[in-house]
Amino acid sequence: QVQLVESGGGLVQAGGSLRLSCVASGSFFSVNAMGWYRQVPGKPRELVAYSMSGGSPNYPDSVKGRFTISRDNAKNTLYLQMNSLKPEDTAVYYCNAEISVVPKLTYDYWGQGTQVTVSS
Repeated sequence: QVQLVESGGGLVQAGGSLRLSCVASGSFFSVNAMGWYRQVPGKPRELVAYSMSGGSPNYPDSVKGRFTISRDNAKNTLYLQMNSLKPEDTAVYYCNAEISVVPKLTYDYWGQGTQVTVSS
């Protein structure tokens, strides 16, 4: 069974930094695209950063220049370095991954989410 487990959330003051991690575990063939999303109550989940395998990452304007996504493919781990945090970054952050459990059989997986709270 494939699982994504996030860690690294917490409470930080505005202007501070946090680093989120997401580890993909279980039995699978390959991890393809991976990304981070966030959601606040009453609003749809929004993209924060996305990394295609071997491609350049994508960021929305709201986090560009402040957030950096990176991957350690050997460890099947995704990171999100968040700097210059703002109160509006407060949300539950979710890890997402497109994983091939066997060649040519790919599913979309989500982690359980980790809370990030930025105080003003």
